[in-house]
Amino acid sequence: MTTFDFAPLFRTAIGFDRMARLMDTATSAADASSYPPYNIEKTGDDTYRLTMAVAGFRPEELDLVVKDNTLVVSGKVTNEGQKGEMLYRGIAGRAFERRFVLADHIVVDGADLQNGLLHVGLKRVVPEALKPRRIEIGGGSVKAVANDSQEAVKAA
Repeated sequence: MTTFDFAPLFRTAIGFDRMARLMDTATSAADASSYPPYNIEKTGDDTYRLTMAVAGFRPEELDLVVKDNTLVVSGKVTNEGQKGEMLYRGIAGRAFERRFVLADHIVVDGADLQNGLLHVGLKRVVPEALKPRRIEIGGGSVKAVANDSQEAVKAA
């Protein structure tokens, strides 16, 4: 596989450290395990759902953490309730950790475990300051506004 070295680019760029982390994560994700399988679906204009197949895991054995725009889903099976000897293991029950990079303003809306599937709701919440806002146009004349501006300059 071809690898790219972006170090020279990021030496001269300021404030793009998040992009550098994203590229590093993307290149390391190609080498990562594909366990457990997952789906990502868009359920609305600003809503998404991550579904992971986590058969054999109980809710207390799963952990979801959001830090620095990264969702980390991890699981660790405890064998407390095992009675008897396992002759064949076809359901993978190994520990895992999956990382998902979240775009700006994406928040986790909730998580639910049903029938061996972990559903994580995601939602884009744009702050009011970043939303487009409509500017009302006043009915005053342009000359009146220009005269007020000139008077303010003379007063200063």
